[in-house]
Parts: sequence; structure tokens; C-alpha cells
Amino acid sequence: MIRTFLLAIIAVVFIASCRDNQEINTNLKDSNNMNENRKKVIYQVFTRLFGNTNTTNKPWGTLQENGVGKFNDFTDKALQEIKDLGVTHVWYTGVPHHALVTDYTEYGISNDDPDVVKGRAGSPYAVKDYYNVNPDLAVDPSKRLEEFRALLDRTHAAGLKVIIDIVPNHVARDYEGKSTPPGKLPFGATDDTSVMYKKDNNFYYLPGEVFKVPEWGDGYLPLGGDPHPLADHYFKEEPAKWTGNGSRLAQPDRNDWYETVKINYGVRPDGILDFDLLPDDYGAKSYTEHLEFWEDKQVPDSWKKFMDIALYWLEMGVDGFRFDMAEMVPVEFWSYLNSNIKNYNSEALILAEVYNPALYRDYIFKGKMDYLYDKVELYDSLKHIMQGHGWTDHIPGVQKGLMDIEHHMLHFLENHDEQRIASPEFAGDANRGKPAMVVSATISTSPTMIYFGQEVGEPGTEQAGFGAPSRTSIFDYIGVPHHQRWLNDKKYDGGQLTSEEKELRDFYKRLLNFTLDSKALMGAYEDIHFYNREQTEFYNYRVVSFVRWKDDDRLVILSNFDAEESYSFDLKIPPAIIEKWGLENGTINEMKDMLYASKKVELKVEGGIGIFRIDIAPLQSYIFKLK
Repeated sequence: MIRTFLLAIIAVVFIASCRDNQEINTNLKDSNNMNENRKKVIYQVFTRLFGNTNTTNKPWGTLQENGVGKFNDFTDKALQEIKDLGVTHVWYTGVPHHALVTDYTEYGISNDDPDVVKGRAGSPYAVKDYYNVNPDLAVDPSKRLEEFRALLDRTHAAGLKVIIDIVPNHVARDYEGKSTPPGKLPFGATDDTSVMYKKDNNFYYLPGEVFKVPEWGDGYLPLGGDPHPLADHYFKEEPAKWTGNGSRLAQPDRNDWYETVKINYGVRPDGILDFDLLPDDYGAKSYTEHLEFWEDKQVPDSWKKFMDIALYWLEMGVDGFRFDMAEMVPVEFWSYLNSNIKNYNSEALILAEVYNPALYRDYIFKGKMDYLYDKVELYDSLKHIMQGHGWTDHIPGVQKGLMDIEHHMLHFLENHDEQRIASPEFAGDANRGKPAMVVSATISTSPTMIYFGQEVGEPGTEQAGFGAPSRTSIFDYIGVPHHQRWLNDKKYDGGQLTSEEKELRDFYKRLLNFTLDSKALMGAYEDIHFYNREQTEFYNYRVVSFVRWKDDDRLVILSNFDAEESYSFDLKIPPAIIEKWGLENGTINEMKDMLYASKKVELKVEGGIGIFRIDIAPLQSYIFKLK
């Protein structure tokens, strides 16, 4: 009874999908003036961990004990291997100079206080100087910018583009900006600290109150309790500033972003805005029209400072940015910043972290973002399915709900904030990510992102210091064991990988390179999952299927999320799609799997319906291409 009711609902959704999706897809491409003809694939790499071959992995270990990777570790060979994996863009995470505990005073860099630094190597999202780079990453810290410029040149020579982070919501508690160019001023340099708020102040203040270090509790101590002259539960800040996550307490909680302070964008403490609002119709206007809108407006000082920072890196040769916690910053600021970025380089890639689906369209269209994280919708759904909790029925619903903005939703299964797939806390087995990776990479025209080490099954189990395992540490000096086996003493050839790790990397390489070359993946999408849930015996909620096509390039994609069960059934392609593909009744059409090229099936068209027999093993996927 319940199954009959569910399938009735499924049938209704499918019929609506068949009727609407092609039209929605076409309108989306027209409205966004899309002229891209291939997928983008972003390789996020935590820069200081990539080339580190030290395997000591002492909790709270120093740079000397645990080692650190350098810009120079991204050799021509390493970059070519990244490109050959099927990558178009490298996101070098942790490049701007952020607060850290290692002593670089001999290079004119002030020491940072462990009481307001997370971990020993520091958070990459507590930037201390936006006009320089992390000294940890340079062989010679006095020439760290030159070494980064050389990395830019090598990356471009390999045919790859470069993305770095900008974190507009907050900066390090001890922001200095020593490298700020002549004629410009660091954040806070001219602030009136006698008031909580002023439009052109860069920070919010608590006049008359002194900052106090959080009470740690639960046995936590900075640096794991190791002695340090500045680890005295005191940091001088008077008056105290608001903390990065918005806490207005002079003594933030230990779970607050206590290592950072919040930037003021002209939003008063009571929420009133001290800047012009974009008219409602600006979501449909171009970046040049946005640029013109702001030309005669008096914008807050923080807006100008971040525009200068973005242009500085673009002039150096950076090809785009990933913006941290973008939804905590007003949409109008993004319109201002991103229209300036696009005016300088119309091809610059702009990626943002926004987790509230109700805000997606404002940040894309009014904020002029290219791409947003698809975490709350697709990632969360896929994670539940991989863990055995969710049904594949959720996947077509997610895609349909985002159809008008599907091109703008970046797909991923791992990044520096999320648990590693192979960690016990996530799936416990990197192979469980295979069907999800196929779906993530092929279900839409959006870019795909993978996190370094994902392609060899890195489980993130290291006890690094600050924070718990399951995520590779972004706060401490640490080695990344599975990735290090691929490094193979900087030969970058996978020489120490196990056979299973090699097979996993081969899977990622096959899949990502296919997505780069597939015309169909930049074309139309339609769900056939609900149709088969109703029509096909033995097809169930652990399997998902959909079709993609453009012109004569036609794909049927099928994934089995079940880690234990194989399934055999006659997969059906509904009449509406058969008609669009121009297939005639009574014909037999060969389809070949594009992942491994070892499987061929015959698609028979009977009564207007396409049918082919398929046996699909646990965690197996097929990408069938119609000849």
C-alpha cells in the first residue's frame, strides 16, 4: 500500500520533470549567456601539506618536527600529474600570510600569540597580511613573494589556472598588513576606536572593554600545553573588537572564531545599512551595469580595501578567488567587488561559500558570483546515501530544485572543512565515494572539485593537535600518509601506493578526464530514475539513473550505491527521451561504457520505450554512450 502510494507520487514528479526540465535547462543557458563548452575541474590542495614527506606526525609537532611543504614542491612534474588527473584549476589553499606560531622574526615578521592562534601552523582563514604570503611556504622566507610568483608561472605553463582564498568576513585578531603598498593603509589604521561603529571603520569595537582570552576547559591548552613565552592566557587588545563570527563579547567563547575579528561593511550594530541597496532588477543585469551603479556611490572603506586586495592578486596573475563565508557579508558588497574583478579580468573564476539555499540566487545574480558550494543540497544528500541512511530518490529532487541555477552550483565530496570519505566518521571506505563521485561529476554542467588525497583514499585519521581527526588538519604541521605514498619522495608517480589506492586514483583520472571531453555534460539533463522506480522490477532506492545529451552526444548514467548487493534489471528510457534522441521503434542501438570501455549493451526501442539489460555490481557505475 505504502509502496503504491510512493510510486504514484514518483510518477507525477517524473511526468513534470520530463515536461519541464529541457525547457528549464535551455532557458538557464540563454539567461546566463553561457558560452562554456567544457566542464571545469578544480583541484583543491592545502599548500603547506602537499609536498611534505615527513612522516613523524607528532601531535602539536613543530615545523622542524613534522615538516612542511613548500611552493617549490609543486614542480613541473607534480603539476603535470595534477593536470593529467583531469584538472583545469588549482585552488592553492592557505596562500595569504596568516597568523602562525613559528618564529620568523629574523625576516622582520612579528611573532603571533598562541592564545589567539588555532593550532601551531595557524588557520589559513585568520589572515595577518593580505599583501604577502605564508612564510612557511617559502624555501627563503625573505623571497616568499618571488617564490609564489614562480609557482604562478609554473602552474600556468602546465596549462592550469590558479585560485586563492580571500576571506572578506574577518581577519586575524593581530592583523598588521606590514606589506600594504605605499599609498594604501592596513585594516584598522585610521579607525575611531572610541565608538562601537562608524561607517568607515574597518572593525567593530567595545569601547572601555579589554579583550580576554577564552576560558579553555576540558583540559585544552594552546600548543597542547608546550611552553611558549606568549602562551600566558593574555593577548593585548584594547578596546576589544567583535569576533569574526559576530560575537560581541570581550571574552569570546572557545567555540567562537576567537582568532579573528569581524570586518565592518557599513552594517550598523542594529542592522541598519549605511550603503545604497541594489534595485531588485539588478539580478538580471551584467557586471558592467553593476560597475556603473557603484561609480558615483560612497561605499564603506572596507569595500575599497578588499577591492584593492583582489586587484593586487589579479595583477600578479591569479586567475580567481574562493571567498570564505560569503553569506556573512552583504550582497551589495559582492556586487561592487565582483564587478570590479570581472572588469579587470572577465574570465576570473569567482567561487563562494554560501550555505543558506534561500540566499543562493541573490548571491549568484545580484552578487555576481560564478559558483557557490552545493553543500546543503547535493553534498549532504550524497553523504547520507553513502552512509546508508538516505535514498537515491533524493538526488533527482535536488537537481530539479536547483535547475534554474544548476550551472552555478559547485559539486564536491571533500574539501578542507568536510570529513574525508574514508574516515570512520564518514563512510569508512573510499570506494563508497565512487558512485557518488560519478553522480556529482556528471549530473550537471557545474564545475567539479576534489580535495588533494581524495583520489587515493586519504582517511584523515592523524591526531595533529588542534581539532579532531576525520578532516586533514588545516591548523597544524602534519603529514598526509596516503598522499605521501603518491608523492613517493617527491617523484610524484604513486610509487608507494597500494594496488587498491592505484585503482582508486585511476578511477578518478578516468572519470575527470571524461567529464572534460564530454559535450553531453554541457547539455541537457533528464531524470529516468523515477520512471524506473515505477516501471522496472528490482530497480530500487540504492540505484540512480539519468540521461545527458547535446546534439548527437547521448549518455545514460547509472550508479549503484549499495556496497553489498548487485542488481540485474531491464533499465528503461521513457518515450519522451527516445523521441528527443530521434530513435525509431524496432531499432537496436549499441551503447558503450565510457569509464572502462569494457562493457557494451544493446538498447532496444520497443513501443517507444528504450530498454537494455544491465547487471550492476556493488558500488559500480556506468556511463553509457549511444553510438
